[in-house]
Amino acid sequence: MEEVVAVIDNGAEGVGLYRTEYLYLNLDAPPDEETLFWDYREVAEIIYPEMVTIRTLDLGADKVPTRMREWGETNPALGLRSIRLCLQEDELFRTQLRAILRVSGITKNVRIMFPMISGLGEVHAAKDILNQVKQSLMQESIEVDQDLQVGIMIEVPSAVAVADLLAKEVDFFSIGTNDLVQYALAIDRANENVAHLYEPLHPAILRMVKQAADAGRLAGIPVSLCGELAAEPLYAPILLGFELDSLSMNPMAVPRVKKIIRNANLEESKVYLQEVLQLSTASKVNEYLCNLAWRRFREDFELFEDEMGRLPAANGNPQ
Repeated sequence: MEEVVAVIDNGAEGVGLYRTEYLYLNLDAPPDEETLFWDYREVAEIIYPEMVTIRTLDLGADKVPTRMREWGETNPALGLRSIRLCLQEDELFRTQLRAILRVSGITKNVRIMFPMISGLGEVHAAKDILNQVKQSLMQESIEVDQDLQVGIMIEVPSAVAVADLLAKEVDFFSIGTNDLVQYALAIDRANENVAHLYEPLHPAILRMVKQAADAGRLAGIPVSLCGELAAEPLYAPILLGFELDSLSMNPMAVPRVKKIIRNANLEESKVYLQEVLQLSTASKVNEYLCNLAWRRFREDFELFEDEMGRLPAANGNPQ
């Protein structure tokens, strides 16, 4: 909640991913429906008329409530987390969905996003529960937004592989690059022994983003991209080449990325992306982008303190 003002002040247009799990951390019992309702409503009303994308619970992995710590999973990143947890803990999930749906009927500017979807089965199961909750509220004469959009996060390789099928079942995609990198490259982000292998510019990741973006565009649904990849100004020129509809990032990154986008050219970005997709390693992609920043966007980067100084090409002779 305290970050909503920063969203507005930094020029973001809505909330691309509202992380709901933080209300559940460090509590012996999950928050009740009214607590969730008023939290979601306040965010939606502050942001109105822009949209708020509310991600359903992404508990597990590195976000574990007090009452879940006793479970002691040996590999929490691949264990009971996110949508898997919600489908197992049915009442927990329904309580959150009731709160979101109630807000949707009042503000009309929220949409729901299910995280860590791996295939159609999970989409169908989550939507079935959502529809049941919606019907229950309507029977209680509680208004819900009948045009409420339902989307999913594309953040595991299996979702990328069947993105064309998933796109037929939902209203939008959000490509979650942080977890996509982790799962695609088999890298535990929290493990310092392999953290250096975490490469957002790995050719496999870029090709996965393209496959998901193409599937969404072919199906006629909006596609956004979130995570550290979206927040890096250096990457913005090629992200435009994917023809994404929006980028979601931390509020402080918005002005820098916006500056690059405003001075970019879509057709040029498509060319940059095609050239990058021919490169064989993350280091070669990074070198290409550093040279591009010096050659095409140098004035934009120089507006931000130390932005150019951190680029490797700054110490050499950029092409």
